Amino acid sequence: MNNKTIALGSDHAGFELKNDLLVRLIELGYELLDMGPDSADSVDYPDYAHKVAEAVEKGQAGCGILICGSGNGVCITANKHNSVRAALCWEPEISALAKQHNNANVICLPARFVSQEKAFAIVDAYLGAEFEGGRHQNRVNKIEG
Repeated sequence: MNNKTIALGSDHAGFELKNDLLVRLIELGYELLDMGPDSADSVDYPDYAHKVAEAVEKGQAGCGILICGSGNGVCITANKHNSVRAALCWEPEISALAKQHNNANVICLPARFVSQEKAFAIVDAYLGAEFEGGRHQNRVNKIEG
C-alpha cells in the first residue's frame, strides 16, 4: 500500500474544495491521485466516490478524501466497498477519531458546510492521527460481515 498517496474525488459541489486540497497536499509532500471531476459541471457523485474507494481497495492509495455538498452521498457510496471505512467528517476532532478509533481509510467532507480553512484542519487532523488498535481493532474486525 502506498501510504503517502491520497486519492481525491468530488462532485460538482466539492470541485473547488477538492482543487484547493490538491494544491495544499502537494505542497505538504503528498502524492495525489485526482479521480475527478475535471470541471464544476454537474456530475453524479457515485462515479467519483467509487473511483476513490477502488484506489484505496487496490492499495493504489493509502487513504482517500471525498467531497460532495453534504458529504453523505460520497460516504454512503464509498462504504459499499468491503475494505473501505469511510467517515463523514465536519470537525477536526471527528476526523482524528475516525482514524484513531475506526481506522477510517476514507474521509468525506461536506463542502457546503465547512470553510476552506476548516476543511484543511479536518484533513490535517486525520492525516496526523494514528489508529490506536487494541479494543478498537476488535470493533473494526466486527464491521465486515
